[in-house]
Order: sequence, then C-alpha cells, then structure tokens
Amino acid sequence: MSLTLRTISRQQHLAYIQSLRAASHMQVPAWADVKAEWRSESLGWFDKTGQMVGAGLVLYRQLPKIKRYLAYLPEGPVINWYAPNLEDWLQPMLAHLKKQGAFSVKMGPPVVIRRWDANAIKTGIADPDAKRLRDVEPTFIEPRAFEVADKLRRMGWQQGEDGGAGFGDVQPRYVFQVPLENRSLEDVHKGFNQLWRRNIKKAEKAGVEVVQGGYEDLPTWQHLYEITAERDKFRPRPLSYFQRMWTALNTEDPNRMRLYFAIHEGEAVAAATMLIVGGHVWYSYGASANHKREVRPSNAMQWRMLRDAYALGASVYDLRGIGDSLDESDHLFGLIQFKVGTGGQAAEYLGEWDFPLNKLLHKALDIYMSRR
Repeated sequence: MSLTLRTISRQQHLAYIQSLRAASHMQVPAWADVKAEWRSESLGWFDKTGQMVGAGLVLYRQLPKIKRYLAYLPEGPVINWYAPNLEDWLQPMLAHLKKQGAFSVKMGPPVVIRRWDANAIKTGIADPDAKRLRDVEPTFIEPRAFEVADKLRRMGWQQGEDGGAGFGDVQPRYVFQVPLENRSLEDVHKGFNQLWRRNIKKAEKAGVEVVQGGYEDLPTWQHLYEITAERDKFRPRPLSYFQRMWTALNTEDPNRMRLYFAIHEGEAVAAATMLIVGGHVWYSYGASANHKREVRPSNAMQWRMLRDAYALGASVYDLRGIGDSLDESDHLFGLIQFKVGTGGQAAEYLGEWDFPLNKLLHKALDIYMSRR
C-alpha cells in the first residue's frame, strides 16, 4: 500500500473527521485555534486512488531564540494504527515535519492497551499488595497494541520512563470511560454504585437543577473553576482560554462544546464543560463551590451529562484522566474513587512517544522541560 502525505485544508480535515465514528477532540482542526500560541498544520494521508485515509493536526512550538520547532500531535494522528505497514504511515510524516523545521516530534497514539472494569478496580483497592492499576489483573488486553509499541520502538520512537502516575505525558495515559453502546440508560444507572445512586437521589430531593449555559455564562464558570483551583492547588487557565475554546469549537460545529451548571436555590454550585466529536463525548473540565457539597451537585450534573451523551447516540462517555495509584493517601486517589462509582472502566493508552530528529536539540528541550 503506497501512501502519500501532504498538507490539507481545514475543510478537508474536518470532512475526514466527520466521516469517522469518533476521533479525539484534540485532532479536530479548530483545536489549533484553541492552542493559539502554537503554529498549526493539517496533514492528510492518501492511498494510490487519491482517497484520504488518515489525518493529523500538528501543533508547532518554536524553541526560544532559534527557528526550530517541537511538532506535537496530541492524541493523534488519526490513522490506521493496526496497519501492518505502520512505517509507511509514519516515515513520510517524519520527513515532512523535518522539512518544516521540526527538531523533535511528539505524538499520542489513540490506542488502548488495557482496560479494568469497576469490579477489578474495587478488588485492587481492597488488595494491600496492589499499589497501582498495573498490579491488578486487567479485564481486557489488546494484543495488537503491544505490536504497535514494538513497531514504534524498532522505528526509533522513544517513550519517557513510565510517566509516573500516568500524568508524565502531556495528556493522561490513564482515563476513565463509561461505555454506552448497546446499553439502556437503565443499565447505565444500575451500573452506578450505591453511593452514586444515593447521591443522585439526594440532589434531586434537595432540588438541584442541572441546566446548560452559553458563552455569556463563562464568567460564572470561571468563578467556580478558580475556587476549585485554589482548593485543589493547581494553576487555573484564564477566562480568555475558555472563551476562545467555546468560540473556536462551536464555530466549527455548533454542538462541539457544551457548558453545564448545577443550580441550587438559584445559585450555581457546580459546573462542567463537555466536548463532543462523533460518538465520543468527554467531560473535560469540572468545577464546584466550597459550600453546598452536601446536596451533591456534581453527581446530579454527571448524571445529566451522561443522559445527554446517551441521547446524542454516543458510544462512550469519557471522564478523562485518572492517576494509576490505588493508594488512599495519594492525592489523585479521590479522582479514581469518584469516577469508579459510575461503574465504568479505566483504560490505559499507549502513552506519548517522541522522535528526536535532532538529538542535540531534543536533549536540550528534555533538560529545559525537567527544570520547569
């Protein structure tokens, strides 16, 4: 199979994404507008009949003081990762990126290697010998994913030492997903643990109402998000980031990004953003007030978002990143505990891979990043 690669227009790129069942929200053309500080390019792979068979969004970040770039394909490219001739897909891409002035390439194959269902995780949490997800017998293993990893290594792609808690990569290696395909909403609700079902009921009884917001409600979102950032000790993104995200994504597709609020007694006490690409729906950012936690607004909001994802015909509701630690004293443990209550499954991706086109500059970047 001979493949050619070339720069494509945003329209071609979008049309290709729309022809698929799903793709990462970081691989739609509008994601380039969200990441405005990066230069971007859409790439297309074509077979010998001239048909487009793959696409990738590349973000270029310039190195300080020199005209060389880090080329990054977040959760991409969108190609046939299980193709026997993976080299034929990736070699032209590397050659092209080198011509564009890239000194290093980073990509995140959207390939799941293992899955653990909620019961397996609960068993792991109860087992004193299981410190991490990897110590727990997976419910599902994808043998082809190991072949992909082997091929990448043979081609010279490198992977950082097991990104620590799965957050060593730029994007999380471990995520939590609720499968919706071939399930009734009743099934999904039954899959929740008792605490979740009780909390959803509690929110209902307390009169928590979940509503969708628009662009004009982003300042309300930002207020709750900054409270959350202070509480959980992370650096919040500015309001302008979410405004840009809303405008860019919803200009591309009016239903790409949604905003939800849990309202109690007229006050927004929790909020979340949701992203939609084909049959894949993500809960992407969440926020909540420090008070009124007893009325369980977050559970009510997740249940509404899940129902909406289901109504859209989504095959998966993705709660995004989790750490892989099963240790209750770990600061990320609360995340896995909250998400496991949905009865979904943890998924481990192949993680991000680097290809140094210029070893010296790649090493310099490595040192620079490790000091940040």
